[in-house]
Amino acid sequence: MAETRPSVGWRTLEGVALLVIILVSGLVVGALGRLLVPGPNPMGLFKTAFVGIGGAIAGGVVGNLLFDEPGGFILAVLGAAVIVWWLERSNAREEY
Repeated sequence: MAETRPSVGWRTLEGVALLVIILVSGLVVGALGRLLVPGPNPMGLFKTAFVGIGGAIAGGVVGNLLFDEPGGFILAVLGAAVIVWWLERSNAREEY
């Protein structure tokens, strides 16, 4: 009896859907992280999404180190806020 495998098109669609979900969740986390840092935070949508993804990774690492569990949403937003603060600080140093 021959085994049936999912078509390659379905796998591609799943991969694209995963990337879209990651970018949208990164955008939400990054936007919330930007809201926590006072002052103007000029950055585009993709930079905000990448800040959110980085914050989620940083929050996951901190959560694993401190609590032996994944970080979760709150630590992801806090991680994004730290990254936004760090980016603002590094941009301010470049201006001097």
